[in-house]
Amino acid sequence: MNNLSEDEGTTSSKRIYMDYTAGKPVDPRVVEAMLPYMETMYGNPSSVHSFGQEAKQATEEARTKIAELVNAEKKNSIIFTSGATESNNMAIKGFAYRNKDRGTHIITSSIEHMSVMNPCKYLSTRGFKVSFLPVDQYGFVNLETLEKELTDETILVSVMYANGEIGIIQAIKEISRIVHDKKAVLHVDATAAVGQIPIDVKAEGIDLLTISSNDIYGPKGVGALYIKQGARVEPTIHGGGQEQGLRSGTENLPGIVGFGKAAEIAKKEVQTESERLTRLRDRFIKGLTEPIPYAFLNGHPVERLPNNVAVRYSFIEGESMLLSLDMMGVAASSGSACTAKTLEPSHVLRAIGLKHEEAHGSLLFTLGKQNTEEEVDYVIGIMPDIVKRLRAMSPLTSKELKE
Repeated sequence: MNNLSEDEGTTSSKRIYMDYTAGKPVDPRVVEAMLPYMETMYGNPSSVHSFGQEAKQATEEARTKIAELVNAEKKNSIIFTSGATESNNMAIKGFAYRNKDRGTHIITSSIEHMSVMNPCKYLSTRGFKVSFLPVDQYGFVNLETLEKELTDETILVSVMYANGEIGIIQAIKEISRIVHDKKAVLHVDATAAVGQIPIDVKAEGIDLLTISSNDIYGPKGVGALYIKQGARVEPTIHGGGQEQGLRSGTENLPGIVGFGKAAEIAKKEVQTESERLTRLRDRFIKGLTEPIPYAFLNGHPVERLPNNVAVRYSFIEGESMLLSLDMMGVAASSGSACTAKTLEPSHVLRAIGLKHEEAHGSLLFTLGKQNTEEEVDYVIGIMPDIVKRLRAMSPLTSKELKE
């Protein structure tokens, strides 16, 4: 069970967290590594005295660990940022502005995170042409369509490694081959994938890679952008010239140290944790769909993240299920936390062909280190009654299902 505080609005004494894509707890080993850099080792990495040099060494050690996690060719390929959103903006806008003399065409997919979608939309108002590739019913980019969209004007293709809402893992190596055959550059948002599955930027031909600290059980507010040697990016934040002039601002030393420790742990544990979560995931998917009529899986049944359980139930809304689950002590979501403020259905679910009402009937469970088989079985046990009760109140439900 998770060590989460009690909530007055919850009627169950259980506290089961299954929304790990929205936010992960910080690993206790990471907290331990960070504490000295908040209490006694507080120098500025840019200072020449011993306090500063101590901080600089810690920063570079963290940079090395993150480079090793994704098999970057050198530690200086890693640029620290405030998180995945800034990394995506730096990659897309920074690369576009730096290379606009070579071309002004950018390609991305229709299921990217909003921190990729919105920078691309912004660039389309600044003289760039942006193509949003359709995806199939699972969420996969069609490789033939990608090849046809590439032109001599295409400078950048941005495709996420894996989608946090529906769990599917894209064929990055094949995408990279197609992109490079046309002399374009590939940016990959790996926020949902790093730490879940092994990633190798060299073997997979990735030029720019977005990484988030909190998504590997590190602290929030820090991330990184991997930049392959030769891929030139224009700074989007100007100031004192930190991070090789690409990201000015005093480094978030405790956050960077924690990020580095989280990367070190992830590299060691990714395989065993991935296998454990995959077993839980498959048990969970089976238990949430097979006993309940008109229950479906969103995304591909096999080519998906080990922790992602995205399901949908006909005739009822996800929000109602979320409230019912919360009353039973279970935290889940209906999609990306970054789009939860809008009443519109997820653009990801609409892109894979779901109707408006189907998208609204979706539910997302994402598992993590603290989740157990007992917790999974608890949710499997309560879900049929929740669905039956909500369907009984829904005017969309057929008479047979209400009986």
